[in-house]
Amino acid sequence: MAAAQERLSRLQIARETVEEALTEAGTSVLPGPESITVVGGDVAGSGYGPVIGVLTVPPWRPGLDESVLPQSYRDVLEVLRDAGRPLRAKQIAPVLGMPEDASKVEGLRSKPKRLVAREWLTEQMPGMFACPVRADAADVSKPAG
Repeated sequence: MAAAQERLSRLQIARETVEEALTEAGTSVLPGPESITVVGGDVAGSGYGPVIGVLTVPPWRPGLDESVLPQSYRDVLEVLRDAGRPLRAKQIAPVLGMPEDASKVEGLRSKPKRLVAREWLTEQMPGMFACPVRADAADVSKPAG
């Protein structure tokens, strides 16, 4: 069972790496669970241009609620929001109930990196992730009610 879980973890890391590379290249992203399908047109006025395929994490824009994100990404945002300070992936992992194995932390690290690339988070120093301070009421940096 442990070997199967390790293999599944490696496959997930590989999938996220490929998704990130394809997204940065402006190519369609591989379909997967918890994905948002976007066919044609500009993605929510993001400036990313025409997209045909699946976009897992849409770019942040004023008024966009975090409910558009997959649950695993919302969990990362919640941990950072609750911390109120920048955290490293290895500090986020135990809060999410993940083991602190290097492979698990590396898999987790892709999530805040992607959230930084899409402007949901900031990376104040390499590897230090935080919620940005914004004036927008729909912002993820403000605690929910």
